[in-house]
Amino acid sequence: MTEIHGRIPTRKQRETYALGIVSLFPSLRDPFSTKGYEHFYDPEKGTGYVCWRLKTLSRKNPKRARLEMSESGGPSRRRMTDVGQQLEGDACREAISFLVHAADEAEVMQKMKQTFKHRQELVHNPERSADVLNIFPRFLDVKGLINQDFALLFNSETSNKLLERGETAFKQKIINEGQSLTSTAEIQSLISAAEGQGSEHDWDSDMSSILLLLHLLPPPPGKKKTKISSTETVERLVNFHKSCTSIEGLISGRESHQPYLRASGRLKSKIDKFYVVVDKHLIPCAGTSSLSAVDELFKVHYVFNLSYEGALVNVFTFLQTTIYNIDIGLTSVSPRVKELRAKLLN
Repeated sequence: MTEIHGRIPTRKQRETYALGIVSLFPSLRDPFSTKGYEHFYDPEKGTGYVCWRLKTLSRKNPKRARLEMSESGGPSRRRMTDVGQQLEGDACREAISFLVHAADEAEVMQKMKQTFKHRQELVHNPERSADVLNIFPRFLDVKGLINQDFALLFNSETSNKLLERGETAFKQKIINEGQSLTSTAEIQSLISAAEGQGSEHDWDSDMSSILLLLHLLPPPPGKKKTKISSTETVERLVNFHKSCTSIEGLISGRESHQPYLRASGRLKSKIDKFYVVVDKHLIPCAGTSSLSAVDELFKVHYVFNLSYEGALVNVFTFLQTTIYNIDIGLTSVSPRVKELRAKLLN
């Protein structure tokens, strides 16, 4: 199942396998349960042998996409939030059904706000977290829902920090620090593009400065001896495809369990649309700028309780602690991140 569907199969996929087991082996059917296979997987409770085995596999795999509950800082931390009136029980279920077919985006935003608490319970439940985009599919067609959930988790001030501070407070400092890197054609190209002097085939100024940050904060050393190239690191953050090609075909063939950006346009310097890819689902970004796309990519980790991509953990913890000021003192930060943070803030 995990070889075909990945480490986090959907609720429907788990149920299909449970049904398959008792169909192939009738003696394993439970005569005292409603469907006969609830001991293998109970879709209502999210329990059963299939779930137990998936959890065992997840513990053995250090690169699992979703996180166990933790008191440390970062996306996995459970947060106490006061978001006003929330729907529960039958009212919550009715709102979820309403959301599937609602045409008015204002109503969608309101109902999503009123079901926020229920959604957070789902994403922090290891047995239900993979179902969130199936239960709340409006993330896939209504822009702004990621920003709304993130603001409910924290506040509007925290939510706006990257867009307010990235351009004015940090961009030029990142470019200045980039000058100290070993000079290569790639580094010089990024610096030129970040300064607004790139060619039409380069990323725009904002994205180039973020990619320059990747070089200032390379992947932390891991157990593998194979070093990840800078090109591979960039591709784990953002992929470009021309707007005339099928984006669905591109993401279906990519093995990735961590969120990343898809940029669609005629040229890298002229992106028409950004998407955050989560478990091979496309979530359209509310903004059209590179900085707003990176902003939503960061927020997705908190909205869906997802761990940072290993190769990008230094960059994301830098953004988390230095820009958004989230969980400072609770989050484990590498010496390289601390050094760069000190340089940029002093």
